[in-house]
Amino acid sequence: MTIKVAVVGATGRMGKLALDLIDSAQDLSLHASLHSRSSLQELDGADVVFDVTKLEVSEEVVAYCVAKQLPVVVGTSGWSAAKLSQLSATVTKNDSTALVVPNFSIGSMLATRFAADAAKYFSTIEIVETHHAHKVDSPSGTAIRTAELISAAREETPLVPGVGQTARGEIVAGIPIHSLRLAGVSAKQEVILGAESEVLTISHEVSSVASYSNGILAAIRFASANKGMFVGLESVVS
Repeated sequence: MTIKVAVVGATGRMGKLALDLIDSAQDLSLHASLHSRSSLQELDGADVVFDVTKLEVSEEVVAYCVAKQLPVVVGTSGWSAAKLSQLSATVTKNDSTALVVPNFSIGSMLATRFAADAAKYFSTIEIVETHHAHKVDSPSGTAIRTAELISAAREETPLVPGVGQTARGEIVAGIPIHSLRLAGVSAKQEVILGAESEVLTISHEVSSVASYSNGILAAIRFASANKGMFVGLESVVS
């Protein structure tokens, strides 16, 4: 069976990548390609909606999809824990499907998993994330998700020195996140963990959006076959 996919945000970097992937995959076909002036009604009839827009647009797209029981894969940054909790309740109420993926890179997913595992054994932890100069949000969704998983793994709020100092970065789930936006970079994240007389750095970097290809395809296929609320690529790739 061919999965009909609608892409919202089709003119952006991730949207264009999704269009290329759909065109190349034998089990996927393009149902609709939406840009800023498109009507959300064009989504009707899709098997999966792939959303890579801005948060304010994404919220409208997701609300429409959940109400219409259209499975939606969300690659848009900015979905906080509070927003995800609200979305989960709405998805359950409507018996729909929403998969929110902060990062479609399998390598990034593994790096975050390793960081959460290591966090149990280190007393101080900070995150430095670097993205291309045109990324509009900070911290990145990946960094926020990493901080939340680290905090959950520790089962306590890590002690952060210098809270309130503007140079200490944004504190998310007790973890300082420092965001850099530079030309010449696609995406990079370092989790730096310190303990007595040792430092562990878990680093992951991508050089182009092509690194997200396998994760995007896996997410679309997963959403077409599952019901419920899911967060992170780890829900898709075991």
